[in-house]
Amino acid sequence: MRYLKRVILLMIVILLIGCSPNQEKQVQLLSEIDVNVVMKDRVDWLQETYEITIAAVGDLLIHDRVYDQARTETGFDFMPMVSQVQDYLTEVDIATANQETMIGGEQHGLSGYPQFNSPQEVGDMVKELDIDLVNLANNHTLDRGEDVIHSALDYWDELGIPYVGSYRDNKDKNTIRVIEKNNIAVSFLGYSYGTNGMPIPDGKDHLIDLIDQEQIAQDVAKAKEISDIVVMHLHFGDEYMRMPNTFQTELVQYVVDQGVDIVYGHHPHVLQPVDWVESETGKTAFVIYSLGNFLSGQDQLYRQIGGIMELTITKEVTSSTETIRLESPRFLPTYVDIHDGYRIFPMKDLTNDRLAGADDHYQEIKTHMSQRMPELDFFE
Repeated sequence: MRYLKRVILLMIVILLIGCSPNQEKQVQLLSEIDVNVVMKDRVDWLQETYEITIAAVGDLLIHDRVYDQARTETGFDFMPMVSQVQDYLTEVDIATANQETMIGGEQHGLSGYPQFNSPQEVGDMVKELDIDLVNLANNHTLDRGEDVIHSALDYWDELGIPYVGSYRDNKDKNTIRVIEKNNIAVSFLGYSYGTNGMPIPDGKDHLIDLIDQEQIAQDVAKAKEISDIVVMHLHFGDEYMRMPNTFQTELVQYVVDQGVDIVYGHHPHVLQPVDWVESETGKTAFVIYSLGNFLSGQDQLYRQIGGIMELTITKEVTSSTETIRLESPRFLPTYVDIHDGYRIFPMKDLTNDRLAGADDHYQEIKTHMSQRMPELDFFE
């Protein structure tokens, strides 16, 4: 409003100059107006605002009973399992997932727990869901060895889906993955606590990024130089525990202090709450400590529940400032019906016929997820 008043005043003065015989006096009046202040207000007033939505899902843990269910005469079709939640992923700008099992394909012999190798058609499902990037750093990365890893990476490359956490070589490992949408650049990193005791081949540390604070600090610094937002997948925590442990909370604080903006947690196979975490410089980051299982063959209620986490990223740019905000966290709890073809359903749509006490379970999950963030919204 102050800017508008000054502009109007300036226009009036200019008109007076043109109409008045005493132009010298009017020029003096014009000189008394602080044109620099007017122009500064104009700079502050004129700004560009950009916005994207980003979503994440948890573990794609493809047990043999899951791919057996997806088997067809010509291969595998996983889309019937995810069709009920597909729209929640295809409608966002960027989506990411934790691909818990390597998709080495049938040529290497398919296998389930404890050493997984999944059909490459899992990748086709990921592609059709419009998932833009997958995390491959987890305790099953090395299950079936280097050949299966390279076969999986070949297929992700064929699909045009970038990956983090496991790489072809050191050059590939040192290349930060960045996805840019609507003038907002988002970089991705991924790390795992371990490999279930599987040894990493000598000289081939690129096959999996393990949690190492020094390496993480270096990678985050590189990512910050080329992106607006840094997203990190962390494979950590205690399996089947519904709350984060001390290692998780301390590591999240560390990576946030390094400059990470969003943390997606995996490994517990059950949901753990969301939270805002403030860095030592006062910057606020978002974390979901565990996204649970998105698609798996695990039974028991909490292991059948995962979700889709959505955030809005807003970027405001003026000639002198750039501001990034994380806003509107929203969550969709999901449920894998292991008795109906491992199909995934939004919990909000469940009936007692599919899950006894469906609404009570749904309300409990909402309370559990929002206990540290009361403003967390849910898809309704």
